[in-house]
Amino acid sequence: MTNPLFDKLVAPLANREGMFLTDAAGTEISGKSFYATAMSLASALKGLGLKPGDRMAVQVEKSPEALALYCAAVATGVVFLPLNTAYTADEVAYFVSDAGASLLVGDPAKAEKLTPIAETNGAKFETLDSKGRGSLRDKADAAGSDFTPIERSGDDMAAILYTSGTTGRSKGAMLSQNNLLSNAEVLVQEWRFDSSDVLLHALPIFHTHGLFVASNVVMLSGGSMIFLPGFKTDEAIKWLPKATTMMGVPTFYTRLLDTPAFTRELVSHMRLFTSGSAPLLAETHKQFEERTGHRILERYGMTETNMNTSNPYDGDRRAGTVGMPLPGVEVVITDPQTGEQLPVGEPGMIEVRGPNVFKGYWQMPEKTKEELRENGFFITGDIGVIDQDGYVSIVGRQKDLIITGGYNVYPKEIELILDEQPGVLESAVVGVPHPDFGEAVVAVLIAKPGETIDQAAIKASMEQQLAKFKQPKHIAVIDDLPRNTMGKVQKNLLRQQFNSLFA
Repeated sequence: MTNPLFDKLVAPLANREGMFLTDAAGTEISGKSFYATAMSLASALKGLGLKPGDRMAVQVEKSPEALALYCAAVATGVVFLPLNTAYTADEVAYFVSDAGASLLVGDPAKAEKLTPIAETNGAKFETLDSKGRGSLRDKADAAGSDFTPIERSGDDMAAILYTSGTTGRSKGAMLSQNNLLSNAEVLVQEWRFDSSDVLLHALPIFHTHGLFVASNVVMLSGGSMIFLPGFKTDEAIKWLPKATTMMGVPTFYTRLLDTPAFTRELVSHMRLFTSGSAPLLAETHKQFEERTGHRILERYGMTETNMNTSNPYDGDRRAGTVGMPLPGVEVVITDPQTGEQLPVGEPGMIEVRGPNVFKGYWQMPEKTKEELRENGFFITGDIGVIDQDGYVSIVGRQKDLIITGGYNVYPKEIELILDEQPGVLESAVVGVPHPDFGEAVVAVLIAKPGETIDQAAIKASMEQQLAKFKQPKHIAVIDDLPRNTMGKVQKNLLRQQFNSLFA
């Protein structure tokens, strides 16, 4: 009997006496103990009548038991559907209904709102709290850990991850066992993970980065994790001396750099820092290396594909790039209108093909056909460029492309210049409606702490460096850029904020 994801990731934990997870309180959980929890949760899912292919929607706080529930889904063949803990009840209702979930697992504190959602959609409702207790855990304890994993093939669906849906309905990306396993195997090899690694895990596990990249890589390599509920700078500094690796988003690294206690000595034993989910400023990359001697390894992935490219472990980790295609993954740049492949150095649509690319969007055949070509290439919606050495740089999202007076403007080009200006900590460039030009370029800036921004000087600098159509028609200075939970700047909210500027 085979179940590839279970056999490679979960089964090896069964006989592992040593530490697999350490929680924020310092409690160590052995592989064996974690495995028993996962199998008892699998027994509970079976007892609730869930069958292979049924969907289980999960909106719970991060805990070792929440990760064990993912492993239980793998063991039972149940399709795992993790949901952002910030989603409102109305948003959860859409996901449960759209996915046709058989079970909704939620926080006991939200039971009053979530129970009717489950009942309305013909699903069962169970609870699991941040300490790993709740009605589902009670059923698991009663069921016991004697569970035989269900046979599954590599093509069977393992998870549905909903894209954030900043435009239109959220789409459910269907990920197979092979999608997840092939990507984890490549990353273990490329990032040199082995059983001696201890990963500082402060990412959420409702997202591909924390759940599939971080957790799958550690399980596959036989490593262990310091499993924190979220990122707090003082907690990270407390635990870093016990870790060898850390995966983060840019915000983690900027916060660490803001803390005097984050020193070269503190991380002298560390092997690897990776960054993703949002672009890492070249300035952060440089400051991090100056402070610690480590170069952050930046990579590029997305919900539909997991990881596509990575800067090299050995070799030149280039600031401002996301590295080269991973082994087995093809990346091409095409003309967004014609789909024709573009020459080296020319910006266009990033398309990706490989065993990591998802099976399609759940119950959206038309949308799948639009974005997944018959030849297997996925049209990512990201605009990028590949240089002579094969390094990929992300220029922006297609939906962030600004067309002003008939000219295409890529926000990233302007942001890179703005970020170099005196007093500027970070920038975001968006297009807003304009009566003459269709869209106007608007620059939104954040000042460095204790500094002021000289807008006149910035305008003069822009005139020197950019064609007139690319120059911002308005510069705004605000306190903070709006971000989602993974640290990505939400440009749709900035477009809304400045929508009537030229009305």
